[in-house]
Amino acid sequence: LEVPPDLSQLTRENRYAIPGGAVTANAYQAGMSNAPGLPTAVSSVGDVRMERSGTQRWIVVNRPADQLWEPVRDFWQESGFLLTTDQRNLGIMETDWAENRAKLPQDIIRGTLGKLVDSVYSTGELDRFRTRLERTGNGTEIFVSHRGMTEVYSTSQKDQTVWQPRPSDPELETEFLRRLMVKLGVSQEQSKMVAATGTQQQTARIANVGGQPVVQISEGFERAWRRVGLALDRTGFTVEDRDRSAGTYFVRYVPPNPDKKDPGFFGKLFSSSKTEAPLKYRIMVKGEGDASTVSVLNDTGAPESSANAQRIVQVIADDLK
Repeated sequence: LEVPPDLSQLTRENRYAIPGGAVTANAYQAGMSNAPGLPTAVSSVGDVRMERSGTQRWIVVNRPADQLWEPVRDFWQESGFLLTTDQRNLGIMETDWAENRAKLPQDIIRGTLGKLVDSVYSTGELDRFRTRLERTGNGTEIFVSHRGMTEVYSTSQKDQTVWQPRPSDPELETEFLRRLMVKLGVSQEQSKMVAATGTQQQTARIANVGGQPVVQISEGFERAWRRVGLALDRTGFTVEDRDRSAGTYFVRYVPPNPDKKDPGFFGKLFSSSKTEAPLKYRIMVKGEGDASTVSVLNDTGAPESSANAQRIVQVIADDLK
């Protein structure tokens, strides 16, 4: 066959061709020994780095908090979340409950009808994220904590459902921290290497000191202060204020109510029915060298040794392990 004169010869597709022909194992090893050093996982890129302790991770940025508030707010809005808490003076923002649509099964019916019946499907899981910005001497620390709810049947006939809390997801927290690093100027590849680095194993245990339940952490005050703050965010406490110089978090806590029903509209997840009054406590972190102790005080600052204090200590210790 002759190629018509007005057509040029098609170029050969070489997208999947192996440069230089066949490759042997010996040649590959020889090439690797002479190749420049490959990139390794790092925890710091530019003025942004990720720190970790146990399952907890956070971002440290060498910029003032005032320069980070707007980019962090834009990050959550660009990710499709609505902010229900936006308190710049406290450095806290929190998203509304949202469903992760990526978890929906891609079956043949949904694949065929697509968005027409997308609203019929539900994952039975809701997520909410709290972001806390804390000023340091050299910049800002950013913490992201996850809280989740899951929908379960409340009757044997499976005709009614209720929402119940589910454990926080450290991997989900890490993923959003990684995405936030990209928003702050880190490349996708670099952020993935930072997030892939191994975690440091730390221990926390419950003890009794002077008849008061406490959490003992094998870390100094600075790191223990950060980890306790993140644990409080994860476990449903609301931090109203904090005094780092005194090592005190002022918190309130409302136990989740599993009897709240949802008829199918997530915006009406929580009804306007009467709820229990929030309980106010002070969580004190006291450092002694390379160790720290976490104790619970009541709203007047007196040591708390009640059953509630024991439960709070247990919740914090479980999250710090």
